[in-house]
Amino acid sequence: MADILKTAGDLRDQLAASDEFTTLQSAYNTMKADQEAYDLFKDFQALQLNLQQKQMQGQQLSEDEMKHAQELAQKVGEKAVIKALMDQEKAVNELLAKLNNEITKPIQDLYRN
Repeated sequence: MADILKTAGDLRDQLAASDEFTTLQSAYNTMKADQEAYDLFKDFQALQLNLQQKQMQGQQLSEDEMKHAQELAQKVGEKAVIKALMDQEKAVNELLAKLNNEITKPIQDLYRN
């Protein structure tokens, strides 16, 4: 067990040093330096969390909540620094998906046979 955890730690360090992550980190710092963009980003994150919690609890979203979410999403999409951050998040997520596929390959193979 200790060997696999050491490997996971090594993988964590490699991820932190990867081009995908360092570019994401740079995009985040750039976005954070723009106070208006950062505030908008934090508002959007909070709204997403609130809406997800309501959906998980089976609550219907009101028209006002949906309208507010759409308006906020549009504002977020118009901010170049936030869009750049989201593009870099996508690249990191693609890398993580590839890693997940490799890590879980033995399980996938087990159930295919």
